[in-house]
Amino acid sequence: MILSSAAIATILVFAAAFGLVIGSFLNVVVYRVPAGLPLTRESRCPRCDSPVRPQHNVPVLSWLMLRGGCADCGEPISARYPLVELATGAAFVLVAWAFIEAALPMRGADVVVLVAYLYFAAISIALSLIDLETHRLPNGIVLPSYVVAGILFVLAAALGGSWSSLLSAAVGGAALFAFYFVLRLVRPGGMGGGDVKLAGVIGIYLGWLGWGALIVGGFAAFLLGGIFGGALLLARRAGRKTAIPFGPWMLVGAWVGIFAGQALAAWYLGILAIA
Repeated sequence: MILSSAAIATILVFAAAFGLVIGSFLNVVVYRVPAGLPLTRESRCPRCDSPVRPQHNVPVLSWLMLRGGCADCGEPISARYPLVELATGAAFVLVAWAFIEAALPMRGADVVVLVAYLYFAAISIALSLIDLETHRLPNGIVLPSYVVAGILFVLAAALGGSWSSLLSAAVGGAALFAFYFVLRLVRPGGMGGGDVKLAGVIGIYLGWLGWGALIVGGFAAFLLGGIFGGALLLARRAGRKTAIPFGPWMLVGAWVGIFAGQALAAWYLGILAIA
């Protein structure tokens, strides 16, 4: 299916709107999952216990119209809420644009793959925020992601005949999980169990795209995390024993691999061939 410029623009607008809605839901996930609260519970003001009305649940706009406060008691609502919604909307547009450009003309399998990476974008935001706040990567988000990725990539392989991509996704997930598992055994205090489980999910998404994406994405996590940790040490904002959440850097590194891994790997191999 060849998409016109108007069709692509429509998809991107839809991706932005959908991302804003998902971002609103991610705010609930980030708050409730670490606290063990049900996601289906009605949202209420923590101060006056008033329920949040449907008209006050519009992403970004409601926060602006309420001037960042509860409609009933004026309790301040953190600016993080609209920022997460905006970030998710922007992430969905970026992912949609990248995968539409790479897959033109779009087929059914390409749409399924796009959905898979939009899901990964959503959990990347949620897990990063949770890990930064609690130093945890909840099983309630990480473990179901194996099932979601498995279902979507098997469906994509069946629709598009991309069985080699499915195999590399499976191998990538197992390889990155095993690598982090060994690191945890070698240095138990330096790697959390949540990091190990998340590594398998990341390996699946990187492996689907190819070995270049897997290697670059896996390496980028340690490079970026090391640079950040070094900067904190130089600024004396942390010591050698300060615990720094690694999940966000694993996810940032994964997206480096997703967007640029294959190109960076080809560039590096080209340099080696010339040398």
